[in-house]
Amino acid sequence: MRFPPSMMDLGKYDMNSAMETHVPHVSSEENEDPGAAPYGNFINYYSFNPPENRLGLIPEALLENIGFGSDSCERVLMLDVGCNTGDLSVALYKHLLHEDASGSDSPKRELHLLGFDLDQDLILRAQNSNPFPQNIQFIPLDITDAQESRAALESYLGRFVCPRFHLCTCFAVTMWVHLNHGDAAFLSLLSRLASLSEFLLLEAQPWKCYRSAARRLRKLGRSDFEHFKALEIRGDMAAHAREHLEKQCGMELVQSFGNTTWDRSLLLFRRR
Repeated sequence: MRFPPSMMDLGKYDMNSAMETHVPHVSSEENEDPGAAPYGNFINYYSFNPPENRLGLIPEALLENIGFGSDSCERVLMLDVGCNTGDLSVALYKHLLHEDASGSDSPKRELHLLGFDLDQDLILRAQNSNPFPQNIQFIPLDITDAQESRAALESYLGRFVCPRFHLCTCFAVTMWVHLNHGDAAFLSLLSRLASLSEFLLLEAQPWKCYRSAARRLRKLGRSDFEHFKALEIRGDMAAHAREHLEKQCGMELVQSFGNTTWDRSLLLFRRR
């Protein structure tokens, strides 16, 4: 498969940076206990939380509902933050395009999706199983590395001469950033996502998931999350995220799509 030079340069750039900050997989023993992985980079994530858990709440007409009709000539750019092996990214892509499972590489609408994860091995699996390589790209990237991630994402947007993504999805990522990097990083993540997107579809893990993740880590005899006990942002995490996005990031809540089977709310925000 041949790609434009700029696309190959982007992949090479991010692959090299990811090699320096590669996050190892959890062991097979740990992987049997969802929540034990300190970065959330499970090798079998979609076996215990399949894409259907979210897709059942997200309307197929979401792009039309937010102003990107099927007859629009405008390219639609999507960003999926923390995509793991890409199962949900691909499923959401087909869901929003009303595609069947045929694997056709010729979608009716020009939709381009960029998915990234900090785990290089997960990204390699996503790349190798990608059924839409002309429209979906997966790269290794750590969103908490502001300089590297900014360069990579701006490079991707620059290919389409677009200032930001039309839709950004962030499913179950906020807790891992919060636990590993603290309150400031949690708020910074939300601010960065807001600056990158016109619309943001956010799933923030509730506080009970923080306690479960910490408990399972201790059960395995591993060190606790560095910032867990010092966190001041606690309680209703979806409410904290909404408050920051609306008061500090110029976004507003458009719709709540309800809660997943894991009791996590899916909230859609838009830039004011």
